[in-house]
Amino acid sequence: MKERFAKLLLGEDMSGGGKGVSSALALSNAFTNLAAAVFGEQKRLEPMPPERKARWRKEIDWLLSVTDYVVEMVPVQQKNKDGSTMEVMTTRQRTDLHMNIPALRKLDAMLIDTLDNFKDQNEFYYVSKDAENADRNNDTKWWLPTPKVPVEGLSDAARRFVQYQKDCVNQVLKAAMAINAQTLSEMEIPESYIESLPKNGRSSLGDLIYRSITDDFFDPDQLLSAMDMSNEHKIVDLKDRIEASIVIWRRKMNQKDSSKSAWGSAVSVEKREIFEDRAETILLLLKRRFPGTSQSALDISKIQFNRDVGQAVLESYSRILESLAFTVLSRIEDVLHADLQTQNPSQSGRKSLSRNPIPKPEKSPTPTPKKEVDKSGSEAMTLSDFMGWNNNQGDSDAKKEAFADSDDFYKDIDNGKPQKLPNVVTDKKVSYLETLGGMRSPTSRH
Repeated sequence: MKERFAKLLLGEDMSGGGKGVSSALALSNAFTNLAAAVFGEQKRLEPMPPERKARWRKEIDWLLSVTDYVVEMVPVQQKNKDGSTMEVMTTRQRTDLHMNIPALRKLDAMLIDTLDNFKDQNEFYYVSKDAENADRNNDTKWWLPTPKVPVEGLSDAARRFVQYQKDCVNQVLKAAMAINAQTLSEMEIPESYIESLPKNGRSSLGDLIYRSITDDFFDPDQLLSAMDMSNEHKIVDLKDRIEASIVIWRRKMNQKDSSKSAWGSAVSVEKREIFEDRAETILLLLKRRFPGTSQSALDISKIQFNRDVGQAVLESYSRILESLAFTVLSRIEDVLHADLQTQNPSQSGRKSLSRNPIPKPEKSPTPTPKKEVDKSGSEAMTLSDFMGWNNNQGDSDAKKEAFADSDDFYKDIDNGKPQKLPNVVTDKKVSYLETLGGMRSPTSRH
């Protein structure tokens, strides 16, 4: 503990010369490094070793302890001895931390419990890539052991159990993504990023994307199908250009005297709002279709120059949980793929987590009553069922519908009764410009 907090106080500058990073970035890096050390070797669906689990719980408590002292002043009624009351100011944990830290701790525990649930399974096992019966058809995960199932495939009970665990982890992933998106959207955009932007959105997007966004008929699926997204670099570059255009349009809409500003143009505010909304729609689809891509330039810049310790904790903690959830989900997909091959050996293709078809926005289904589910997982449960929350009707707004399944994530337990926590008050629009760079610290890609 002394070593951890010494590094935080020194800003990772062990020379003591005062040239270290800010407290917020040092704390963010500490979360990232801890997760890499504890979960970096999680290559199988199996419980964590007791020593690693104990280290994770102990050190994550150390890092989260700082949030107990990030407070705000609130008025309360105090009763005097004579029976009169008076209003006084007292401190309480900041609202965003009070909302999200308990939720993130719950998601953390759910992921650990998911791994523990595979302790007694005996229907699939792992072999090294060098083994004779290893699957060599797919070299995209050459560093991972290959899951093997019986010749006749998994039993019905085991298949339902694995699918059930997949559904649970998918809910955790959506929750972590939602919290990370909310936190990143509230971070200030650094001046250095703004100064690097071109003068207008068209210069950032290019003619093809700009025409597609500004056309009377807007089809995001058609636009993405026309783009070259053959590798991660091109996907991140597309996200960077779209994010830059959103920032430019937003600054123009907020410009008080556009006629005297270099940011001014003949495009009306109403049209810019439409263009910004369409660009954010494309970003959301990219996020859902390629959930494992590296962090964008805007996200990296926000994290590097952020000075808010509370936001640094929320962003880094949600990011590493998102990364762990995606890793566990990938391992479950590997097992289900091995089972599918036993049923149809000629089928060599597989559904990849990072290449899901772009879904059409849909309204969330009507909440169903919570049902008891046995270990075999015969019924799929939602995240709210696990966390003891009640489902609420989804928002009708199109962008919020994309995270409809995670509407209940911002809830906490008070006195043993489910209660919906208030939304964070912010003057910025909720965005989803977050992404997950594995568990790498936010450093420049160039």
